[in-house]
Amino acid sequence: MLDLTDFLEPVDLHRINEDLAITDGQLAKNMLIFSEEFPDLEDSDIIIAGIQESRGGHDPHGYAGAADNIRKHLYRLHYWHEDVKIADIGNIRAGETVKDSYAAIRTVMMELVNQGKTIVLIGGSHDITLAQYQAYRDLDKLIDATCVDATVDLRGESPIRCENFLLDMLTEEPNLVRHYNHIAFQSYFVHPRMLDTLDRLRFDCFRLGRVRENIEEMEPVLRGSDMLSFDMSAVRHADAPANVESPNGLTGEEACTLTRFAGMSHRISSIGIYGYNPDLDRQELTARQIAQMIWYFVDGRQIAKGEGSIKDRDNFYEFHSTFGEMETVFLQNKKTRRWWMQLPDKRFIPCSHNDYLQASINEIPERWLKAQEIN
Repeated sequence: MLDLTDFLEPVDLHRINEDLAITDGQLAKNMLIFSEEFPDLEDSDIIIAGIQESRGGHDPHGYAGAADNIRKHLYRLHYWHEDVKIADIGNIRAGETVKDSYAAIRTVMMELVNQGKTIVLIGGSHDITLAQYQAYRDLDKLIDATCVDATVDLRGESPIRCENFLLDMLTEEPNLVRHYNHIAFQSYFVHPRMLDTLDRLRFDCFRLGRVRENIEEMEPVLRGSDMLSFDMSAVRHADAPANVESPNGLTGEEACTLTRFAGMSHRISSIGIYGYNPDLDRQELTARQIAQMIWYFVDGRQIAKGEGSIKDRDNFYEFHSTFGEMETVFLQNKKTRRWWMQLPDKRFIPCSHNDYLQASINEIPERWLKAQEIN
């Protein structure tokens, strides 16, 4: 087994908690933390790792200490999720070059994914998403990927890595992105041709207004994803003051709802929360926001653990429906009320109550059509 400590720096607990008295009910007392000896991760479900690489961002030196700022507020949150075991393995060392940092992140992620762990990456600029994806590519895993971001980072003319990394992620060979979702883009930041390109590739993009209008429709999107990348530019400035890209965006509560949906996914094995610049934060409100997003991710994972397998039909209500000339089956989990829809090859995919309602009036759900195109 790979010695991960070759790539990691331990957490400096004294610096993080020097002005904080941690009580038994808080997370810091109920998780494993690599501060001196590296912990045994065998029983851990979620592994937190800090990122120190930001040379691909708008301010190459402004992200220093981002992960520790987030930890300071995460550790003091209360632990409600006894079925979910958490470990913090410290910060992944930045390399001599950006490529070296990417390689270290890939290596750590590959080892943990192979162990069946879920990884939460905190800190760093948004281009770290590329290293996050490349870990799956190097493991030869075909994945569905989702980004939450105010912009679409396909600007090939830009010299700033965090503005163009999606070009490599979606076009490099071999390419193992089966499907890509983009959530909460703000139209005035995105050239229409970018959306046309993604649409031609049959990828899904959801405008901020659509997301806010019916955020529940994002749950099946995240349930069907393998990795999530969340750029804090997607959260409005009032709720995340370190975001200076736009006064508009998701509310803090909506951001927590999305990470909770991600935690509820049985497929998501990594989530990265990027783009937090402590130098721009006010009263560390953005760090507090990210800490609460992580708490809700854990909350979602607790829900997922209690949901039961789709193979056990006793866990579900079953509904038969016909649309067009197709007969299909919808399942609704008795506990979580989440929906699944059967494709012609008998596989079940995540769907929403709206999909069932569409099928009930003899309309083909768009999600069903898209799934057929992908496969």
